[in-house]
Amino acid sequence: MKLGNLKQDKGVAGLTILLSLVTMIFVIGLLVMIFALMGGEIGDTSSLLEDFSTVNESIGVPTTTGVSPALATQPLAVCNAVTMYNGTAGGAFATIASANYTQTNCVITNVTGEFVNYASIYVDYTGTYGGTAYTVINDTTGGISSVTDWFDIFIVIGAMIVLILLVVIIITAIRGSGLMAGSNESGGNVGSA
Repeated sequence: MKLGNLKQDKGVAGLTILLSLVTMIFVIGLLVMIFALMGGEIGDTSSLLEDFSTVNESIGVPTTTGVSPALATQPLAVCNAVTMYNGTAGGAFATIASANYTQTNCVITNVTGEFVNYASIYVDYTGTYGGTAYTVINDTTGGISSVTDWFDIFIVIGAMIVLILLVVIIITAIRGSGLMAGSNESGGNVGSA
């Protein structure tokens, strides 16, 4: 197909492709923003929380800096009332008085010297956390939001295409003026009277 058969707007030289690319990137960015906002709102709903309950979970001995049960590692973890037991007295679980520790969400802190001689501590507690649905929504929202990292690459590739089109148009214009001979043509007499 010859370039001469294509309809070309004079003075545009492939810039419509660059304009189309910029418009496409704007629309993609708008869609990404809408889906990221929607995913963030869905991720904040309490319907994605799952209940958690455990009995006799072994934890470290509470210190003044605090220890946390396993639920604390989950997203959006909220621990309800904790009951602590000493597991060293011949295998029997003796309840530890709540005056010996404080609980701030999922962090249990020692407030007395009660735990010095305890080798193993167990806890019973319930709580909620962001479960599988929350993880899926969060990962999807993060993945969609990272699309904009590729925009600069799209712009560079689009600019390269426009430059290549400009070079083709310039070569075609030079050939058409007779300054450069094709394979079957002879060069024009440039500069002869």
